[in-house]
Amino acid sequence: MSDASTPPEELSREAAERELAHLAREIAHHDRLYYVESEPALSDADYDALRRRNAAIEARFPALKRADSPSERVGAPPSSSFAKVRHSRPMLSLANALNDDDLAEFEGRVRRFLNLGDDEPVVLHGEPKIDGLSATLHYDGGELVLGATRGDGETGEDTTENLRTVGDVPQSLSGGDAPARLEVRGEVYMALSDFAALNREREVDGEAPFVNPRNAASGGLRQIDPTLTAKRRLRFFAHGWGETSEPLGTLQGEVLARLESWGFARAPHGGRCTGLDEARALHRRIEAARPELDFEIDGVVFKLDRLDWQERLGAAGRAPRWAIAYKFPAEQAETVLHRISISVGRTGALTPVAELEPVHVGGVTVSRATLHNEDVIAERDIRAGDTVVVQRAGDVIPQVVRAIAEKRPAESRPFEPPAACPECGSHAVREEGEAVRRCTGGLVCPAQALERLRHFVARDAFDIEGLGAKQIEAFWDEGRVKSPADIFDLEAKDGSEGFQKLAEREGWGETSAANLFRAIEARRRIGLDRFIHALGIRHVGQSTARLLARRYGTVDDWRAAMDAAAATPDPDSEAGNEALEALTDIDGIGPVVARAVVEFVAEPRNGAILDALRARLDIEPVEAPETDSAVAGKTVVFTGKLQRMTRQEAKARAEALGAQVAGSVSRATDYVVAGEDAGSKLKKAESLGVTVLSEDAWLAVAAGEAPPPAPENGDEEGEGDA
Repeated sequence: MSDASTPPEELSREAAERELAHLAREIAHHDRLYYVESEPALSDADYDALRRRNAAIEARFPALKRADSPSERVGAPPSSSFAKVRHSRPMLSLANALNDDDLAEFEGRVRRFLNLGDDEPVVLHGEPKIDGLSATLHYDGGELVLGATRGDGETGEDTTENLRTVGDVPQSLSGGDAPARLEVRGEVYMALSDFAALNREREVDGEAPFVNPRNAASGGLRQIDPTLTAKRRLRFFAHGWGETSEPLGTLQGEVLARLESWGFARAPHGGRCTGLDEARALHRRIEAARPELDFEIDGVVFKLDRLDWQERLGAAGRAPRWAIAYKFPAEQAETVLHRISISVGRTGALTPVAELEPVHVGGVTVSRATLHNEDVIAERDIRAGDTVVVQRAGDVIPQVVRAIAEKRPAESRPFEPPAACPECGSHAVREEGEAVRRCTGGLVCPAQALERLRHFVARDAFDIEGLGAKQIEAFWDEGRVKSPADIFDLEAKDGSEGFQKLAEREGWGETSAANLFRAIEARRRIGLDRFIHALGIRHVGQSTARLLARRYGTVDDWRAAMDAAAATPDPDSEAGNEALEALTDIDGIGPVVARAVVEFVAEPRNGAILDALRARLDIEPVEAPETDSAVAGKTVVFTGKLQRMTRQEAKARAEALGAQVAGSVSRATDYVVAGEDAGSKLKKAESLGVTVLSEDAWLAVAAGEAPPPAPENGDEEGEGDA
């Protein structure tokens, strides 16, 4: 892989493809650590740097954009302790800006997407970014009827009764002009003064204090007993809205003022900014006011003030295009690095971790921090025994910024990368193009086998209540669970084959064992997207799994298509591998991802695992997007220069209507929308007999105003098929 300091414009295509593959893996790894395992290992700045690097390379090489590009993750999956609430409109995350140049790039992207002239002012509305927990409130006839957390952005937790106890949450709306149905979104937080008082009370009662207000607020909102939530003295700031029965206004600031008139509290110091200079000035004013605030903030959120522009811009993956969070600089502290340990991940990656003298920074006590890889350690010359500067930006992972050379012990020695895996003793190698060292032990390595099983039962995979990392490790040690299929045989084999009955094991009982078996039984039915993600296929995260599931529908069709894609084409035939072409035709899935999926299914041991799981599970097809548009389910390719909108906006609109946007033309393509100077894609469409539409014709078809014309070139089967 190229050095991360190499500008994207200087990368070769091969180097860019390798680095994008590495970034996808690394970011997915850290997403899992933060959202699923609650053991983050990266600072805010470093995490954002990885995403920014990925975006910069994709901008330079758009054809290399991967299906698992790190742009889909929104938050943590909902807890099984609460009823699930499907959000009518996704609750998205925000892209980050770390400096004034990032803010300028955001404005530039808005201008390019909307094709705005240089003299067209871009007006933003800025508010403090509250370091709390996102929640949504639903009102019917002015009365609060439902409250929920964000969850994974699409599905949250029903915490209505808990949210009723939160200060600043109106039970009934004031004023007489509120719409009949209103969904208000905002941030649940704990005031710093209340946090200090709560920790004093806990210390008096002999309980451990909370590490920061956000954790205290998050835990408080998820209490099973609402009276316990009430004791946390939580509060709520409104900052947005979801589904409403009527439009609320035309400007962001205008709607926020209406929310305030209906009884909602808003964060102070926000305001309207015309141009970047005013936005930067607002950011500086809010940062200067930060020490005087009674709540934690970690930046300023800027949103386009015009709501019609917000609607046109839409969202890109996990974040809206019309908003950005301009973060404050990270807080730092000094401490001693006692030793460098090695963590082995489920893919076999060996990650160096700094074991630190505990130090308080950024609102939490830090004792461990990631060192990323051996190149970072060598570049910063970080050694065991060093006094180091630790940085933590917001409520995210700490990092070691640098070593203080003048405080270094005389006997210190440079870090030496391990030659063997600390878990299984297998040889550890660093492959060409990789920044990480990996264990070669594969399935014989306990760390990898366990991690694969932990991933299988994780919240965003099978989400089996009562079967977490500790239970999986115990069952692994006993030999009860060595592969995913063993999980679904636990009850049938309980008390047989030399295994003690689960109810008789220490820490268990009849009730807890029965509960586990019942939870496993409940997960025998699972959606295809979650099933594919649970398999732990390299490069396949939640978004890629969802793409595959939506394209192929059923597990049998997916398996058959992957088997066909693995087949070698007939050397005497001019036809290629149509199944492989259809796979790579999915917009965003490149050859690296396609190869990983096909090879996984083709590998006999993986095939045996798939067969065993299919025999034990009811794997449900994935429903198509809920839309009655005329192009729902159709595969569309855009080519050439469009006149009425940018290519980016055209793709976003098509996907919103339920269409599948592909990057190349194949026999599976339904429509090719050809603008000016259309090239090879248009020629291929004509040769295959694919319906070609002008931009105006496409807009008419998409709106249901006109049927698509018959293909003008080739027969309906496509020339060359005869």
